[in-house]
Amino acid sequence: MAKKTVASLTEADLAGKRVLVRVDFNVPLDKEQRITDDTRIRAALPTIQYLRERGAKVILCSHLGRPFQKDKNTGEVKLVKEGNSLAPVATRLAELLGTDVQFAPDCIGEAAQRVVQNLQNGQVALLENVRFYAEEEANDPAFAQKLAALADLYVNDAFGTAHRAHASTEGVAHYLKPAVAGFLIEKELQYLQGAIENPRRPLAAIIGGSKVSSKIGVIETLLEKVDRLILGGGMIFTFYLAQGLRVGKSLVETDKVELAKNLMAKAQARGIQLLLPTDVVVADKFAPDAQAQTVPVTAIPDEWMGLDIGPASVEQIRQALQGCQTVVWNGPMGVFEFERFAAGTRAVAQILADLTAQGCTTIIGGGDSVAAVEQAGLADRMSHISTGGGASLELLEGKLLPGIAALEDA
Repeated sequence: MAKKTVASLTEADLAGKRVLVRVDFNVPLDKEQRITDDTRIRAALPTIQYLRERGAKVILCSHLGRPFQKDKNTGEVKLVKEGNSLAPVATRLAELLGTDVQFAPDCIGEAAQRVVQNLQNGQVALLENVRFYAEEEANDPAFAQKLAALADLYVNDAFGTAHRAHASTEGVAHYLKPAVAGFLIEKELQYLQGAIENPRRPLAAIIGGSKVSSKIGVIETLLEKVDRLILGGGMIFTFYLAQGLRVGKSLVETDKVELAKNLMAKAQARGIQLLLPTDVVVADKFAPDAQAQTVPVTAIPDEWMGLDIGPASVEQIRQALQGCQTVVWNGPMGVFEFERFAAGTRAVAQILADLTAQGCTTIIGGGDSVAAVEQAGLADRMSHISTGGGASLELLEGKLLPGIAALEDA
């Protein structure tokens, strides 16, 4: 999936040109519409600055939230613009760039065209939320053409939505040429694809999260690629059930027990070390103030539920990862949102930070594991932190991402 990138465009290609850049500015906002985490905005800065420095007129588009919401009483789907505007993002982006950012109150039509027409070389505009139109997620060709009409060429730097075939991520690439990847997407492909297709070995993967069902594809793909596979999170209890162990009131997917047996058999047949935790922290209820105790996985009390991995399991993971040259981690080891059950996830984050310092390539594959690493204050000690949740998973599964497939081949 080698794609042309923005680095292949020179000043001669860009000066005076209108460049539509799909970014992922889907940032969290509080009740006062203040941005609580600007990581995604910062992640887009290298591409924006590259284009500005070469005299392009930079037109940014993004989604924010889910503006179409179902009415609880009538079941009718309504557009809710309040709380979903990108206006606060334009303000923050201007602060980060140290220059004005023109905000267009629409993403297509006259209001958008007026803002774009007034741009000087090197200036930046941000269009209003593309998801204010249902045609965006429907990948409507007419809507994609209206977006394309604002620009001369296209850059996709929104890795977090690259697994969606939407008008601004996939459709528009058919109407603007060249259509290339931004620096963020280039980096994501380099790390995530590189880890699977051409890793430094031994390659280990740590897969956590609550359900086996959401990680089946990635586990099956990784069993073809990795040297060691470590499982954690709520999904482990389905595997214990498959081994005939009692799991108390722990989360299990009874319809996935056969699948768990098959995955363990496949790992054994391929000679891959598949590690399940040997001890767990159990709780008497699912709550931050629950009573907790650490028990071997062979002795989970009937009325208790497992909410984290135990210290012996952490040590087992540390030993298993010694000497690994590449480690991919997707999904927490426990309910890390509850302080009492965050120790396992934090310990794994620390193990990976230590491995990075020893020269290992560590890749945090999106979603909750990113939040956990940031919470532990260790984000800057990993080789790569992915900005995509679903997109990271699908790339690790070996799937073709529509938003990337639509770009020009290198």
